[in-house]
Amino acid sequence: MIFLLDTHYVLWSLFEPDKIAGPVRQILENDADTKLISGVNLWEISLKYSLGKLDLGGADPSDVFDSLLEAGFGVADLDSHLLASYHRLPRKDDHRDPFDRLLVWQAISNDYILITQDRRTEQYRSDGLRLLSS
Repeated sequence: MIFLLDTHYVLWSLFEPDKIAGPVRQILENDADTKLISGVNLWEISLKYSLGKLDLGGADPSDVFDSLLEAGFGVADLDSHLLASYHRLPRKDDHRDPFDRLLVWQAISNDYILITQDRRTEQYRSDGLRLLSS
């Protein structure tokens, strides 16, 4: 199976692994499953870091990317087709976060299973989102 991580899981996997429990921990520890980070995660981390809204404990976003690769995560790149087709994701009044919405669209478009704690993503199941929420 192929799993795409929401940004909070990306950060927890490096900085606060004790926050990850249950099925998500099993998936992250299972070498048979493919675990992906997205360019969206990297963009969100870099943007929030540059705005002073994210402390990486002395690391910078480039260090985070290198650490994720060293930890065995794959990278789900953002291709032009994905970005051009983003308008197809239905609007939801209570879910406007552009980072989360692009991750949802990337998961739907590539048939990835999105791992998140954001309950608002549940509403995209009817649009084809496969989801593991904890």
